[in-house]
Amino acid sequence: MAKLKSIVFAAGVMLLILAAAVGCRSVKYLVAILPTDSYEDKGVYTFSPYQVLPVQVQNTGASGRDRRMNPTKTAYMVCYRDIDGSGYQWSRQAITRELGLEIVDAGITVERRVLAIPSDRSYITVEPGQTAESYTAGLRQKYITALVLAGAYVLLYAAAWCVIWAGKRKFQRTGL
Repeated sequence: MAKLKSIVFAAGVMLLILAAAVGCRSVKYLVAILPTDSYEDKGVYTFSPYQVLPVQVQNTGASGRDRRMNPTKTAYMVCYRDIDGSGYQWSRQAITRELGLEIVDAGITVERRVLAIPSDRSYITVEPGQTAESYTAGLRQKYITALVLAGAYVLLYAAAWCVIWAGKRKFQRTGL
């Protein structure tokens, strides 16, 4: 029974630390979201795949020693450029190099909406049905949901400790 209590306590503390980290990151990302008027809609462009490039990404699939020994892994990005020649580019990850090459060989075009950020002289691409408003609203909703869930766990954890503490105090007072 004591071993089970220690495991539950350790798991609770780990989840509390995770909830705190998620909450902090959510606040950080919420603050960094640009207002919708910071984006300039450039319209929907058609993008065509033209090459597959290997890139190094963090190895999140491994754990323990394997992650320490191999902190990065090679992923393959399929690079797209707009067919109008405006210079816009977009990329997405392919599962394997061969699948990426199949996409390039097939030449299947993709439509994306380009949202320019004049203050940074940069741009992002989103699904064609999205607007700057829906894009920022989606980001805001995602980060607020993560923040609420993290905050709920922290409150639940604190409430559980208050109940445990009150129970011990009552037990000591009654002498049972």
